[in-house]
Amino acid sequence: MWGIVPAAGRGSRIQPLAFSKELLPVGSCIEDGVERPCAVSEYLVERMVCGGADKICFVISPGKSDIMEYFGASYGSTPIVYVVQQQPVGLCDAVFSAEPVIDCKAPVVIGLPDTVWFPENGLAALPDDVLSFLLFPVERPQFFDAVVLNGEHVREIQVKQANPASHWIWGAFKMPGHVFEELRLLWLARNRADEYFGTLVNAYLVQGGKAVAAKSGRAYVDVGTLHGYRAAMSLLEDVQGSSPPNGSGPAAAPRRRHGDHSLVNERGRM
Repeated sequence: MWGIVPAAGRGSRIQPLAFSKELLPVGSCIEDGVERPCAVSEYLVERMVCGGADKICFVISPGKSDIMEYFGASYGSTPIVYVVQQQPVGLCDAVFSAEPVIDCKAPVVIGLPDTVWFPENGLAALPDDVLSFLLFPVERPQFFDAVVLNGEHVREIQVKQANPASHWIWGAFKMPGHVFEELRLLWLARNRADEYFGTLVNAYLVQGGKAVAAKSGRAYVDVGTLHGYRAAMSLLEDVQGSSPPNGSGPAAAPRRRHGDHSLVNERGRM
């Protein structure tokens, strides 16, 4: 299974930084007996690997070579490849920039690298054979993509909409490879007009596509703002305070770990 990490964005909400926002230090782990800071994007990669991803694709912009320098060729034993999105023109464009390396016979999982969420194994709740979303409850869903359900089936995604009909937002999603290709072709047929993945999914549903969701998320923090950064640090202090972190470097097994993520908490972007 491929894990796609869209990391080409400018990070304008938390600038100025002297490095890519995906490398913002958030929390820490123990590597070879020494505590070290963790880049925020490590949390997503760790969750993807925990959820079954055996290959990671970072989508970066031409100016983000520091991400390659940080992660190198692998995360533990999981190989990493890099694809360049020439201009950061939205999530759909970033995700489908990975198409040249994606195997349409294998599942694909996608998440946002400037977020921290729990439980760590949340992606295990998503099936391999249908477009599916991992949902999290937040206090202010109008800042996110709120997912409206009919049972477990997705009825609509309300993209950053005032007064959304749901307080459940997607934090990651998964699909079989053939659905990835169907969505890519639909995006092209719509003249690449969809910046947000939610609007593309709504068009997919109108055409008869199917999507399901799992309300398995417990805590979700967007680290792309100063408020979110502080909330993430507070959440991780609580979690890591209950159990010492442990781990090893990205080029050795076992892969990096970030403690016992059993805390139940709810935080959203303010």
